[in-house]
Amino acid sequence: MQEEAKRILLIDDDLELGAMLGEYLESEGFRVEIVTDGLDGMRRALSGEHDAVVLDIMLPRLNGIEVLRQLRENNEVPVIMLSARGDEVDKVIGLELGADDYVAKPCYPRELVARLRANLRRHYPSDRTPLPPPVVEAGGLEVQVAARKALWLGSAVELTASEFNILLVLARAAEAVSTKDELSLRGLGRARQSYDRSVDVHVSNLRIKLEGASQGAASIETIRGVGYRLQVR
Repeated sequence: MQEEAKRILLIDDDLELGAMLGEYLESEGFRVEIVTDGLDGMRRALSGEHDAVVLDIMLPRLNGIEVLRQLRENNEVPVIMLSARGDEVDKVIGLELGADDYVAKPCYPRELVARLRANLRRHYPSDRTPLPPPVVEAGGLEVQVAARKALWLGSAVELTASEFNILLVLARAAEAVSTKDELSLRGLGRARQSYDRSVDVHVSNLRIKLEGASQGAASIETIRGVGYRLQVR
């Protein structure tokens, strides 16, 4: 039976960052609630409805340090602190008050996911966070997630880290089209800007390598104005 998705409370007043992190966390199997000020965030955190809290330090109405202080008087839900400041004092105070981890902004979504899963495993040792399948297969293509390897009929396809990440997103999407925004967020770990052609460049290089290794049996189709789709014969 599939485990219920872990519930994450994200307390951050940066709307753009919150939307990006929320989308990424949900793509990784979490359920996310976003609150944009400290007072409401504290009330929601005290509800006991969440498995972990991601808490910014600089918040309107009530700062993150005070939210953490009051939260720790009542429960031990895992808390990961976020801060745009490089001030070590924030980190020390947060950890002394009972924060479980600390991530400096700007943070990479993949790092946040890794830290969340590690803290959830420590707090709920008998309850594992659902993980994506360890191997994704499409015809003769095999993408090994943990080993970060791509194989065509058992032979390795040499890819850069970004090319592998993009291939994994495309392979998981199967016959669905992956938009450029999705590929940037889930493959490169950042929101895509209108002028950013990084996804196109990485996809172009990945297409060349796939077609070469598979003699044209595997390729990446361009869906004009939308994004890309993996094609495997």
